[in-house]
Amino acid sequence: MIQEFFDICPQLMEFDKKAMELCKPEFEKIEQIQQYNQLKMLKAFTQCGVSSTHLVGSTGYGYDDAGRDKLDAVFAAVVGAEDALCRSHFLSGTHALTVALFGLLRAGDTLLAATGRPYDTLEGVIGLNGTDKNGYGSLAEYGIDYDEAPLTAQGEPDYALIAKKAPHATVCHIQRSRGYSNRAAFDLETIKKVIEAAKTANPSIVVMVDNCNGEFTQKAEPVSVGADLIVGSLIKNPGGGIAPTGGYIAGKHELVEKCSHRLTCPGTGRELGCTLDTLRQLYLGLYYAPGVTAEALKTSIYASCLFELMGYEATPHYTADRNDIITSIKTKSEQALCALCQGIQAGSPVDSFVTPEPYGMPGYTSDVIMAAGAFTLGSSIELSCDAPVRAPYTAYLQGGLNFAASRAGVLLGVQKAFFNEK
Repeated sequence: MIQEFFDICPQLMEFDKKAMELCKPEFEKIEQIQQYNQLKMLKAFTQCGVSSTHLVGSTGYGYDDAGRDKLDAVFAAVVGAEDALCRSHFLSGTHALTVALFGLLRAGDTLLAATGRPYDTLEGVIGLNGTDKNGYGSLAEYGIDYDEAPLTAQGEPDYALIAKKAPHATVCHIQRSRGYSNRAAFDLETIKKVIEAAKTANPSIVVMVDNCNGEFTQKAEPVSVGADLIVGSLIKNPGGGIAPTGGYIAGKHELVEKCSHRLTCPGTGRELGCTLDTLRQLYLGLYYAPGVTAEALKTSIYASCLFELMGYEATPHYTADRNDIITSIKTKSEQALCALCQGIQAGSPVDSFVTPEPYGMPGYTSDVIMAAGAFTLGSSIELSCDAPVRAPYTAYLQGGLNFAASRAGVLLGVQKAFFNEK
């Protein structure tokens, strides 16, 4: 059917046919997780008593915004947390993480990154490697120290090192997804072991999980294995491709409350912040999130299988459990990396005629190429492919609002990068 609309070479279609056959059992597993999470979502909506009046936003200060407060409650219920801030006021996942870090840490405290160096955009937030030269207000500038426990050579957390460093730290940071690294995303059992190592050594330490790209990939979230806070973006999995912006912080009530006074200002906290016309989109996106995440996971599994059949190294293996929506592919050259991203762009519903090129983006230490022909700018739950332009030229493919279109997008990207372009 794809060839009725797009001119894909026969050799590539043979790889596609084989990949679709191999992926059937894996797709069935994803559908089981999707059904469970969708029923859990419906239960949260009905338990919290969402009404049509909650879909209408507020203006000005946003005092007594019932829809905003109800959305917080629904989000907390669906992820199994005591409390949550699920707001359009977060500008990105990095912003939500920043609010959480500044909400929890004070001068003289130490942040411990227990899963190695965090994602590139947090380097400026922390103040690593001279990234805050202009006094813009990093954690370092506020007298907050940083330490990290590098991963082992096998890409696993170093539990002994975490236990050694935890007594000197106030907050333990865990990054669930891989970011721009070749390690696998961490499953809930691994996250649980990191939490146990940190809390056994320091019972008062606060464990915060960067949950970006991992929401609804399994039947539970990291709060179920002991995380004190989870943080993420609404233009990733939990926004369902519908939320136009936003993020969340969820977990223990007292910690969420602290963070709310950094989201707005001390003394007003969560009581302030109008929602304008965003609430309906945030509710609807959250409701659709389990299904959309499942479509993205199918795309990830299919892409892994297709690239493996073609002889390229893809992570994770197509039969592996998915703990985020990302597949990384070692393209072996800058030319192939750029061509793959350009092909994905050509298979996007928006800006398909645009040719992405590497450029310097704020918050990144290398030039980055990004294919993102999305309805929401920067939305990684929509099919996208990006990478820092540096050896080994690994592409990070994620998202896919629906598998049928995303499969075609992947094929167009592969054809441009590795076959004679049609």
